[in-house]
Amino acid sequence: MKLVFVYNAEAGLVHGFMDSIHKIVSPSTYACDLCAITYGLTAMNPKWRTWLSELDVPTEFFHRTDFRKAWPDARIALPAILLEGGHSLTPVIDADSFADIKDVDRLISVLEDRLAKVKHDHPAL
Repeated sequence: MKLVFVYNAEAGLVHGFMDSIHKIVSPSTYACDLCAITYGLTAMNPKWRTWLSELDVPTEFFHRTDFRKAWPDARIALPAILLEGGHSLTPVIDADSFADIKDVDRLISVLEDRLAKVKHDHPAL
């Protein structure tokens, strides 16, 4: 079992800079709620970084293009947080669910609840 985080953004310094500008100029039209919640203008939210470092589940992070290359058959709206089990992906938080998650505290809470349910339903994981 692995937790897969997929940003609805492109990788790289230029894209990161443009994303930061977009967050300032027009935050309501910024396409990646996961980025907006977990990153400030230049760095990862410290609370999020700490939570990830203490997580007992392996993680993998993708930007949009890299995810599409790694999982070409996945028809998943982005951003998304997924559970990878073998050769399948199961949404933990889908793109639409981010509308109700406005900050890192809420994101962590939702993830902890959903991961606890997965672990309860599948104790071997």
